[in-house]
Amino acid sequence: MRLNRLAACVLAGAALLPLPSRAMNVLLVNDDGLTANIEALRTALLAAGHEVLLSVPCRNQSGKGASLDFFKPIAPLTETCVGEAAQVGDPGVGAIDGLDDAHYVDGTPVMATMYGLDVLAPQRWGRAPDLVLSGPNEGQNLGTIALTSGTVSNTQYALSRGVSAIAISADHHTSADPNLAPEVADLALQLLGQLEVRAHGDELLPAGVALNVNIPDFQPGESAGLPWAVTRVGNFDQMVTRFVTSLGDDPFAAGLGLAGVDLPGVTLSFNGPADATDASDPQSEALKLLEGNITVTPMQFGYEASLEQGHRLGQYLRQAMQ
Repeated sequence: MRLNRLAACVLAGAALLPLPSRAMNVLLVNDDGLTANIEALRTALLAAGHEVLLSVPCRNQSGKGASLDFFKPIAPLTETCVGEAAQVGDPGVGAIDGLDDAHYVDGTPVMATMYGLDVLAPQRWGRAPDLVLSGPNEGQNLGTIALTSGTVSNTQYALSRGVSAIAISADHHTSADPNLAPEVADLALQLLGQLEVRAHGDELLPAGVALNVNIPDFQPGESAGLPWAVTRVGNFDQMVTRFVTSLGDDPFAAGLGLAGVDLPGVTLSFNGPADATDASDPQSEALKLLEGNITVTPMQFGYEASLEQGHRLGQYLRQAMQ
């Protein structure tokens, strides 16, 4: 089944909320640390009958992508973790007090995911989890910005291990609002419910496929009415990254307190619907999110081409090299 057909089948009933057809072992990860968003999703998953292992980075690690700190011993903490997950002087890797099966890692997002896959899951279940669920992130991960996303990179790493994976991202203010975080969690459970009833044997998703889910800005009580859309990465970016020679001269960076800093660096700018040209893919996830949709984009592992694309390119290369 082609990826978009798969997602379309899932979303056909996503507004319904069936009970889980089976309990799953879920490794819950993110790149923001112990936020209200991930605590709300953990609570919702447990209430739905799933078993949950939580493994989060100690500190906010947004933008770290798939980076790893090779051969760097993880020493005791010199800063308090996000959400008071651990305190100064605690071990660099450990359990979070007051939460069962919850752990932190003073490292990158993928390191926390690896800890869950290599240490926690074998100890708890004797095998890999049924699903790696990454998020909900504080801020959407759309288009090319997903290349830098720890939230999305967690799912890519899970795919490399043969584990089903879903990345979920919400608007940046959801974690600061106690009314919004549970609604984001409910949306995630709706999607899981649909995937469960359409599971491919023992796998939640076909091998080598993950989902990148992004939730638009909404007000308390509005989430139930949000439409779902099957999307592509496409060619429209809402968030544009740029390298500048002086951050102080950049309006966005200056607004974040860097006015007068005459040093180079990376900054951001934002596009709106009016910036989409006629050439823009109408199914671009960033464009559909700006229209108010919850976007669901199927992803393949890494940079590998599809089987069809790989076969065609392979024929071309063989001819070119003769």
